[in-house]
Amino acid sequence: MSVSVLSPSRLLGDVSGILQAASLLILLLLLIKAVQLYLHRQWLLKALQQFPCPPSHWLFGHIQELQQDQELQRIQKWVETFPSACPHWLWGGKVRVQLYDPDYMKVILGRSDPKSHGSYRFLAPWIGYGLLLLNGQTWFQHRRMLTPAFHYDILKPYVGLMADSVRVMLDKWEELLGQDSPLEVFQHVSLMTLDTIMKCAFSHQGSIQVDRPSDPTEEGSTTEGGGAGEDQEEEAFGFSGYPPLGQRAPGLPRPCWCSGWNCFRNHLDQMPYTTMCIKEALRLYPPVPGIGRELSTPVTFPDGRSLPKGIMVLLSIYGLHHNPKVWPNPEVFDPFRFAPGSAQHSHAFLPFSGGSRNCIGKQFAMNELKVATALTLLRFELLPDPTRIPIPIARLVLKSKNGIHLRLRRLPNPCEDKDQL
Repeated sequence: MSVSVLSPSRLLGDVSGILQAASLLILLLLLIKAVQLYLHRQWLLKALQQFPCPPSHWLFGHIQELQQDQELQRIQKWVETFPSACPHWLWGGKVRVQLYDPDYMKVILGRSDPKSHGSYRFLAPWIGYGLLLLNGQTWFQHRRMLTPAFHYDILKPYVGLMADSVRVMLDKWEELLGQDSPLEVFQHVSLMTLDTIMKCAFSHQGSIQVDRPSDPTEEGSTTEGGGAGEDQEEEAFGFSGYPPLGQRAPGLPRPCWCSGWNCFRNHLDQMPYTTMCIKEALRLYPPVPGIGRELSTPVTFPDGRSLPKGIMVLLSIYGLHHNPKVWPNPEVFDPFRFAPGSAQHSHAFLPFSGGSRNCIGKQFAMNELKVATALTLLRFELLPDPTRIPIPIARLVLKSKNGIHLRLRRLPNPCEDKDQL
């Protein structure tokens, strides 16, 4: 008696054969992939043999060296140990070469290598493909179209709008002074910045800060882990003879709110000491800790070392700004590093990047920083909360793990009419 072709035993045999064939195919593909990864890692090891780095695990790279939120400390350690650049193994055959030497960075910034999409790809659904993410001819066309909008003369009328947004924030701070606790300022500053952008870029007539009041008890973070004001800024408005922060010269009155603003509005570019303080704060705490690039062609650096095509490089702005070979005593806050005629390496200051892809909104950002800093320090003395010192951590931007907590002390206003501000 013959067995039916549709019998269960026959079907099980066919399924078993298919599974065995599929298993062999998967195993073969895994083997091929493993060989590819091995050969790629060997190629990377040979390509990076000129760049020493700490020992790394063949699979986990340097992850085992990193404790939670210790990346900035690791960068500082490597900057002091390895000259100019250091490979950072992420895992297996994934590596990026961190650059923190100004001459190395000049070479990369002078090229047209595309940005690395490792981190930036997560931004695409949020901000779309604009100047930050585009490359090639499309980026160049967008850049050329937008550049005139950021001309110095075009930005001047925006200063008044910036001051209005800052004034709303400062008025809210005055209302919160009665609370016997430090103020977490990140949420307030974020809303003030959003308010400014909405007014300047979209002609928004209202105030985001008024429409959406922030919660002063809410924990936040900041893109700039430090740089908080320390005392009132006397020289912020270009008055000659005024000393640095917190050092008032005898017999010199403090500018009142209204007259100070009138002078400041007309002399935004005459704030040398304030500008130096802002630049030094951005050196210590650059908003963007690093910029990724993928080498489209081989590159040779000034010292003769080279990298082949396809290598990922990270321009470590944080590492550059804390490089003791570039900045003596890099952890010390010294605004006079940026004094006119200073012998310091001001060419290494890259908070807004450099080359053809430098930040198009640099002047706008500096104007806003000057306005916010000067007007704030005319009205408040800012003191840090010693129990909650900001802890900077590196993410897509530099931020504070535990927020920015300050104690405010309102300064007297010599003007009789505060509304003139």
